[in-house]
Amino acid sequence: MNWGWLEDLLRDVNVYSTAFGRIWLSLVFIFRLLVYLVAAEKVWSDDQKDFECNTKQPGCTNVCFDHFFPVSHIRLWALQLILVTCPSLLVLMHVAYRKAKEERLREIQGDNYRRIYPNPGKKRGGLWWTYLLSLVFKACVDLVFLYVFFRLYRNYTLPRLVKCELQPCPNTVDCFISRPTEKNIFTLFMVVTTCVCVVLNLIEATYLIGKRCHECLEVKGGDSRRNSHDYPMSCANPVGTGGQVFHGADYKPPTATTPLTASCPSTLPKDEAGS
Repeated sequence: MNWGWLEDLLRDVNVYSTAFGRIWLSLVFIFRLLVYLVAAEKVWSDDQKDFECNTKQPGCTNVCFDHFFPVSHIRLWALQLILVTCPSLLVLMHVAYRKAKEERLREIQGDNYRRIYPNPGKKRGGLWWTYLLSLVFKACVDLVFLYVFFRLYRNYTLPRLVKCELQPCPNTVDCFISRPTEKNIFTLFMVVTTCVCVVLNLIEATYLIGKRCHECLEVKGGDSRRNSHDYPMSCANPVGTGGQVFHGADYKPPTATTPLTASCPSTLPKDEAGS
């Protein structure tokens, strides 16, 4: 199988990923894809051919192999790698859609058009949700495959000897698996790298949510500071009060009156002041 398309996809996604996303891409490319291509495929290449049972009954070996290995490790890992990298393709498609929309506006309105996406690859709006959902989907895919491997191969290990009693075997026969120790090592290695990838996906999702919450809090804090700067001025000279001070309902005005003097001239009109 040619995996060159997957290598190109991971290289393109690296441009729009965070630091945690780049670590995840490196882990998938080096410790999962390359190990799968270089070593794992060769280890499982003679899987059925070297599965031997101590009987000559026709069909017994094939039935026992199908019972103990319903799905090959190699095919499960291939399907897992395809599904776990597809969400990254959705992120690239979303960025390409933004760029195409900007290009259409530029062709219609000219070079002085108003840009909708100053930076199409910046994770804002719909692209932020696409990226976050891709992380959740990748983590869920890896967890599902971990469960499938655990159900098919208990404790992720292969025994050296299995006993088969299925038809058309004449009786209980012993069957031997080829290179079980080497297969167990590669299986555990792939399980560990999958768990690390799940943890990285969850950390990156937490980082994105925390960063967005921090930005929202900063915006709200800036608005409250601006409102607090405007509040003393409005209180010092309330609009529509004419400089008057309003007292509460229990306020009692002073009974003593202050005679008008030269230092405190009357504000009444002259005819009223003289009367």
